[in-house]
Amino acid sequence: MQAASFLEKEDPLQRAHRLAKRRVALLFYESSTRTRTSFELAAKGLGADTTLVSALSSSIEKGESLKDTGLTLRALGAECIILRHPNSGAPYLLDRVTHLPVLNAGDGMHAHPSQALLDLRTILHRLRPEHTNAEIDESTLAGVTVLITGDILHSRVARSNAELLPRLGARVILCGPKALLPECASEIGPGIAIERNFAHAMRGAQVVMMLRIQKERLAGLELNLNDYIAHYQLNAERLAENAPRALVMHPGPMIRGMEITSEVADGPQSVIEEQVRHGVAVRTALIARALDAMPELVSA
Repeated sequence: MQAASFLEKEDPLQRAHRLAKRRVALLFYESSTRTRTSFELAAKGLGADTTLVSALSSSIEKGESLKDTGLTLRALGAECIILRHPNSGAPYLLDRVTHLPVLNAGDGMHAHPSQALLDLRTILHRLRPEHTNAEIDESTLAGVTVLITGDILHSRVARSNAELLPRLGARVILCGPKALLPECASEIGPGIAIERNFAHAMRGAQVVMMLRIQKERLAGLELNLNDYIAHYQLNAERLAENAPRALVMHPGPMIRGMEITSEVADGPQSVIEEQVRHGVAVRTALIARALDAMPELVSA
């Protein structure tokens, strides 16, 4: 968090010299708007040259392996690879074969680390501003309850947040129907509880984070979408009755009218656009650290 704040406040011309003419490759096997764009803007803000390689416009489409694509990027001069991949563990494989810094932009249903960090920064700015530019520890989020609702089963965002936030003292409640939230989800780590009743779960939450219903992954699951909307959609009436002061978050992309209504997404409690803005700062810091471009905070 300190590195993100430091770079965010730095003069843009000075910041652009940190990685001037160094090469960063964005290797995206899945579609992305927020993550890809913010990583790209972050790298360019540091002065790096970037190239985007997608599965639909490269030799990946012809069957080239992740290993060979990574080795090709290294041979072309890439010094860091930002990877989004549908298979869990892909960033670790790419790191092992290329020996380059690899930043995980989302791997399968496993993890989305930078999203959890930008979510944390959003929460800190709103609920714990005194910690935004200071050290954070296991008590930073003490007394904060974060409710994550939706497709927990398939969500790498939920997993990363459930692993990170309790380490800083937050209580995390996971909410959703059994088809999207198996009981074993509570075993992700300590400080995690499961609640099926959305309204009840909201009453003690300072943060309500909604997740997209991933229709492309619902095959074979017993889930009635009309029932889901009736019981788990975040609408204005439900929010006002149960969590009138809670922050409303969503990692995107949103399906308006499914997990959240436009009235709430665009309402005064929503910090969804703030999440996107914090993403650039967080990913700037991640790239700078990956390429040792922050000697000022080397021990931070």
